[in-house]
Amino acid sequence: MARKPLIGMNCDYRGASQGAPAYAYVASGYFDSIVNAGGIPVVLPPTTDFDSFGPILDTLDGFMLVGGADLDPRRDGYMLHSSVRPMEARREEFDRRLALEIANRKMSLLAIGVGLQLINITEGGNLFYHIPVDLPEALQHRDPHDPNHRHSLVVESNSILGRVYGEGEIRVTSRHHMAIDRLADSFRVTARCQDGVIEGIESKQDDWFVVGCQFHPESPAASALDIRIFEEFIEGIQARAMGLPQLELAAA
Repeated sequence: MARKPLIGMNCDYRGASQGAPAYAYVASGYFDSIVNAGGIPVVLPPTTDFDSFGPILDTLDGFMLVGGADLDPRRDGYMLHSSVRPMEARREEFDRRLALEIANRKMSLLAIGVGLQLINITEGGNLFYHIPVDLPEALQHRDPHDPNHRHSLVVESNSILGRVYGEGEIRVTSRHHMAIDRLADSFRVTARCQDGVIEGIESKQDDWFVVGCQFHPESPAASALDIRIFEEFIEGIQARAMGLPQLELAAA
C-alpha cells in the first residue's frame, strides 16, 4: 500500500438541550493515535442516512469503533440495570447498524471499550452489565474519581497483544463496569484481568482482521507500549493489502 490507509471512526453524540444545539465529538486520543501510527482518520458522525454506509465504507481501508457510554441492554432483550448509563439513542442506533455492516464486510477493525462490547454482541455474544453485581469477586475496573485508573492484565503470547506487550503481567488504563460474558464464536480471548474478565480479543477467522481492547490505549495515561496497538493495526492493514502475513510486513 503506497498511501497511508484511511481509517474510519465513529464518534460520540450529545442531543440538543436547554437551547444548546446537538453536536458530535470524539476524544483526540483516538484520532491522534491513528495519525501517529501512520493512518488517516475519517470521522463518521451518527447520521440517520443509513444508506450512506456502503459508499463511505467502500473508500476506507479499516475502521476503529471507539469507546463511550453504555449500550442499552433492552435492545438485546435484557432489563436495564440501575448502573447503566446508556449512550444517546441516535449514536447507538448508528453504531449498531455500522457494526453490522463492518462485520458483514469483514472489514479490518480495531474495537476499543464499548466498541469491543458492540462487535461481540453483533457477532452473537453477550455482556455482563455490571461487574460488581455479576462478578462480585472481581477487581475494580473503574474508579469514578480517577479516569486514568489502571489494573493489571495477563496477555496471551500468541497474539497481536502478545507481540505488543511481550510476556508477563502488564498494566492498562481501565474505566468500564460492563464486560464480555459470552464471547462470540468469531473471536478468541487474547487478554484477561487476573479476575478472569476479558480485556482483549482477536478474530479467529483468517479473512477478518480484528483487534479488540476493553481497556483504553488511547488514554492520556497510555504507555509507549499501549500506542503500539495502533501501529500493529495499521501495519496489519498494510500487510493484508500487500498479501502478506502480518509478521512478514517488516521484512517486505
